[in-house]
Amino acid sequence: MIAIDTHVDIPFDFGPPAYDMMLPAPGQQVHIPTMIEGGLDVPFLIVYMGQGERTVAGRAKATAEAFTKFAAIRKVTDELNTDKIELALTAADVRRIIGSGKKAVVIGMENGFSMGTDIRLLDIFHANGARYFGFVHNGHNDLADSAQPSQPRKEPAAEHNGLSPLGKQVVERLNQLGLMADISHASMKTALDVLALSKAPIIASHSSVKSVYDHARNLSDEVLDALKRNGGVVQIVAFDPYLRAVPREKTEATAALRKTLGMQGGDTSKLSPGQLQAYQTEMANIESRWPKAGVSHLADHIDYAVKRIGVDHVGISSDFNGGGGITGWNNAAETINVTLELVRRGYTEEQIAKIWGGNLLRVMEQVEAYAKRAPRRR
Repeated sequence: MIAIDTHVDIPFDFGPPAYDMMLPAPGQQVHIPTMIEGGLDVPFLIVYMGQGERTVAGRAKATAEAFTKFAAIRKVTDELNTDKIELALTAADVRRIIGSGKKAVVIGMENGFSMGTDIRLLDIFHANGARYFGFVHNGHNDLADSAQPSQPRKEPAAEHNGLSPLGKQVVERLNQLGLMADISHASMKTALDVLALSKAPIIASHSSVKSVYDHARNLSDEVLDALKRNGGVVQIVAFDPYLRAVPREKTEATAALRKTLGMQGGDTSKLSPGQLQAYQTEMANIESRWPKAGVSHLADHIDYAVKRIGVDHVGISSDFNGGGGITGWNNAAETINVTLELVRRGYTEEQIAKIWGGNLLRVMEQVEAYAKRAPRRR
């Protein structure tokens, strides 16, 4: 079995000497030793951009920050601890690296704002190692509508009614390049547009199930059914607010803390080291008063998705370092607890292997295969 987590954010100091993948640090949930302890084989490390102003300057800033994050990830995989970890560019690479006894890293991208309106950047992102591309985050952009329009910007429920004309071109180019299209954070109409247009299977890199808990970020039965027809996979995410109703008092306390620090949602990337430490300390106090959902809640969403669309279309993600983590799986060292819960629920070894990584690798292979035969390559 190869255990794959399709969404792990990188800390602000990733890459420089201040951060060491071999030294667990307070507040950081994934390091090589904790991966080894918990049995996590492959994290998708994320080039994430928060949604900013859709101006020439705003788009340029997002693109520059994306390349900074690519460079940080590539430094860790290509220069540091190369005897323990290696970048994977294909599904075959993942299997080879894990077979050699090392851990593999794959790069994912969150929020198409990083490409602005220049579709040529997709080729460069792919050349730098990106292997999935998420269209949106919180707030609409030039490509698509988000599941969570920006309230501070007073965005309407929909701007493009799904994908924009540029977003539709992006789907085609992703298919041609062999980049998995990711519908997490997308509105339902955006997700259905991507599923209708993509010639290759797609993923939802970190989403849960709307019929288990009704949250704007979770996938409806209609989207799940379309995902099955497409051959894709939903990676059920260990993110407390998507799994069950969070106590109102906890939501208010968290919002007040973030407002005090000038944060946009749960994005910690702009905090100074001192602010980050303060945030983590106070969040620990909040969590002690109102504990997070547990592994059983995560498994409830997995159960529903498996029953609805089949075990071949379900996977797992954490959203570690980006707000993810639940009671029982709050860092990579606790990964085995998810497996134990699936065993308790009667899943077979073969089924668990599919859920933990087999399904994602199958999608990755099919996306790669389509790219090799895709028409109208530029």
